[in-house]
Amino acid sequence: MSTVAASVKVAAVQAAPVAFDLPASIQKVRHFTKAAAQESADLVVFPEGFLSAYPWRYAFDATIGAREPRGRQWFAKYYQSAVAIPSPEFEELRSIARDYNVFLSVGIIEKERGTLYCTSILLSRTGDVLSSHRKLIPTAAERLVWGRGAGDGLQVVDTEIGRVGGLICWENYMPAARLSLYQQGIEIYIAPNADDLPSWVASMQHIAKEGRCFVISCNQFCKVADFPSDYPPFSPGHHDRQADGSPWTPDAVLSHGGSCIVGPLGTFVTEPVWDREEIVYAQLNRDDLLQARMDFDPVGSYARPDIFTLTVNRKPGDNVVFTD
Repeated sequence: MSTVAASVKVAAVQAAPVAFDLPASIQKVRHFTKAAAQESADLVVFPEGFLSAYPWRYAFDATIGAREPRGRQWFAKYYQSAVAIPSPEFEELRSIARDYNVFLSVGIIEKERGTLYCTSILLSRTGDVLSSHRKLIPTAAERLVWGRGAGDGLQVVDTEIGRVGGLICWENYMPAARLSLYQQGIEIYIAPNADDLPSWVASMQHIAKEGRCFVISCNQFCKVADFPSDYPPFSPGHHDRQADGSPWTPDAVLSHGGSCIVGPLGTFVTEPVWDREEIVYAQLNRDDLLQARMDFDPVGSYARPDIFTLTVNRKPGDNVVFTD
């Protein structure tokens, strides 16, 4: 990219989708993208699994050695509310980026054949797909319903706003994955997630300081009311409870947010926002990247390739290769 903007305005949308309702959730993407564009945002970021659900508190009635019909039925609903690439729903996402002239990063549940993937999509201002990254390792019970991504998604792309890439939620705790992005010269590091613990915010500061890059941490602010009334964990009679042992109520908070934007020295450009729906903005100044690298560059002045090396398999995760 020959010309890169000296200053970029970014937006992290801390909100919840209409869980298991893909058309309604896409309309929320349009609503918040329009609002961010009206504030002159260049890049708009949505959380992990925004289209159309992060399945809070539910392992789809699966235990070791047993599955239940209700869980299979809800998995089918989850699959039906996921996004295929290509599809009319995905084309709608592309049109949103075009309509509001923004770079658009959206966490989607992607469906391909019989498998779901937790995917982060980056679209250009013209709606072109710049990168598509599937989460390498789903965390804990996520592994039941999400497949694993491959190395072809470890991409950093050149754009007019800088070199953009990222990782999803706890794969940010994979040092080798982070290093693969640093080696590609990442400048704007997108971290859609579902972690509202204070320790997560500390991790975002560490990654920004380690990578000498800007980090956009984007999480949902989500309540029980954002889910269907018959969603099993929050239905009457289900064993799941709040931390104090009481039944779930519509106003109970599932994710407190904590979205924030961190500069390349590990300090906040925008402090974490908790317990409310909000678009979190920041102005990123490119010169800050250069200043931060005066004394530390993880793949340059502070690297020892004569001692440490990393090999990344960038091939797609195809099971079968056909030759004629």
